[in-house]
This record gives sequence, C-alpha cells and structure tokens, in this order.
Amino acid sequence: MSVLAVLEQSGGQWHRTSWETLAASQQLAAALGQPVEAAVIGTGIHVLAAEASARKLAKVWAIEHDLLDVYTADGYTAALEQLLRKAQPSLVLFPHTYQVRDFAPKLATRFSQVLVSDVIAARSDGGALTLVRQYFQGKLNGDVKVTGDGPVFASLQAGAWRADALENGPTAATVETFVPELSAAQIRQKPEPPFREAARAVDLTQAGIIVSVGRGIKEQANIAVVEDLARALGAELAASRPICDAGWLPMERQVGSSGQTVAPKMYVAVGISGAIQHLVGMKGAKTIVAINKDPNAPIFEVADYGIVGDLFEVVPALAEAARKAKG
Repeated sequence: MSVLAVLEQSGGQWHRTSWETLAASQQLAAALGQPVEAAVIGTGIHVLAAEASARKLAKVWAIEHDLLDVYTADGYTAALEQLLRKAQPSLVLFPHTYQVRDFAPKLATRFSQVLVSDVIAARSDGGALTLVRQYFQGKLNGDVKVTGDGPVFASLQAGAWRADALENGPTAATVETFVPELSAAQIRQKPEPPFREAARAVDLTQAGIIVSVGRGIKEQANIAVVEDLARALGAELAASRPICDAGWLPMERQVGSSGQTVAPKMYVAVGISGAIQHLVGMKGAKTIVAINKDPNAPIFEVADYGIVGDLFEVVPALAEAARKAKG
C-alpha cells in the first residue's frame, strides 16, 4: 500500500501544481504510515522522472508509450489503470487541473470509486482518511470519507498545499519505466490543441508578490494609489470580485472562488474586508499583509501583519518606504 502522486506535464514542462500535489502526498503518506510514489506520463519523460526522483520518494514511475505523446482521456485512463493494478496504491492524488477533471473521474469509475475533487485539506482519523471539500463557493467545508475496495482518488485545489514544503530525499529514488499495453484502437478521441484556462495578460499564480485591492478604494481613479505600491514592491496588481465586476480592473486580475487561486510569497490586501469567497483564492499565501480601517474586518483573522488605518495614508507611505529600501 502506498500514496501515489500523479504529476502533470506538457511538452516536457511540469504543471505548476504538480509539486504541490507531491508535497501533499508526502504529508499524507507520513500521516498514514505509508510510502509515497510518483508517476509521470508521456514520451521521452526520463529527464522529468529523474528530476522527480530527487524528492523524498520510494519510487518514480515513468509511464512511457508513443500513444501517450499527446494527451487523450482514453490513453491516460488505460495507462494509469494498468499501473494502478500493478502498484496497488491506497490513495491516488492529482492536481486539480482541467486535464485531470477530464480523465480522472473515468479512471476512478474503473475501480468502482469516485473522484473527490478540489480537496483543500486532508487528515488521518485513527488511520482512516478524511478529505475536506468546500461547498457554496467556500461558505461551508465538508468532510468526505470514501469507503469500498480499491484506491481513494482525489484532486487537490491549487494553493491548498505549498510546494516549498516538498522534501528532498537523501538519495535519488528508483525510477522504473512502465510501458502499458495500448493500441491505437483504444484511443477514440482525436487530440485537439490543449485547453487554455484563460487568455490572460498576467498569470497571477506565478507571481511572487501580489498587491490586491478591494472596495475600500472607493472609486476607480484611486486604484492608481495601489498601483504605485505594486510597482514599488515589484508586485502584480490584483483585486477582489467587486472591483472586477465594476470593470475597474480586468477579470483576469480577480482573486477568489470565482477568480484565480494564488499562493505568492507575500499577499498585500488593501481595503479588502475578507469575505470567504476572496479568502478561498489567497489563503495559500506564505505571508499576508492586511490594510483596512475597520479593526474588526475578517481579513485580520488570517493576516500575518495588519495595519489598521486609512489606506490613502498608509499605502503611499509604504510605497515610499519600499522605494527607499531599494535605494
């Protein structure tokens, strides 16, 4: 029995959430008292498999086949089914990506199981695994316990686990090539260009520092105050939903349950009250700084540093201090 992390790659490049999934697998494997393994799928993937093997793992499976060069749900499902029947893991974890949402439910069904999707937390209750999901746009959390034979399948929400918690191994893990039995007749789909999540001018998920603005900014013209702080910090500018709904900033800069989920090194929330829908999108930030004139604003409950004050006084002062610190 083991915990298996299925890592996603495309064109020889890791999906950004693959390392988060591997970090979660390490943590859950430790709680369950089981070894952790990883799998990567495609062709010519031994460089990626070798990179993964540097992590603290029992084994890395390199699933190789010419018919896996381009993603198809049929190909990935068939290949992973064969691996799982060989490896016999107790828990299979995926990043919650569009690709996983396409094939993983089908894979779980092959084992008479369901995919518990978009998981934000997990714990071991007396050796039994409990997965936590959110409902009603993050207003409620629900515990899920999967029963029955076969492995448990779960996809993990981006930012729910931190990639920087990933442990390296003292030595490289074993890399084993697994060649599934596939035929062209099994691949019923004609591969199409990969789905793009959005045609974004900026990908906030890759930002190291984010300055986000909320309704406390009062009017669109005042966003320039926050933009100045973002420039001074070398940060990306983001916003809560009301700002984007009003058209003051483009929707691609929205953070929250209906926007992007981010996990920067620092997240500066300016004039954001801290509604649960927004917290869902930024809770993975390593350091949270909140600026709000209301001392009872919910954002202060999750902030590492809080400044109670008028943002129109605080933000320019912070921007000036940042510029001086940079010389």
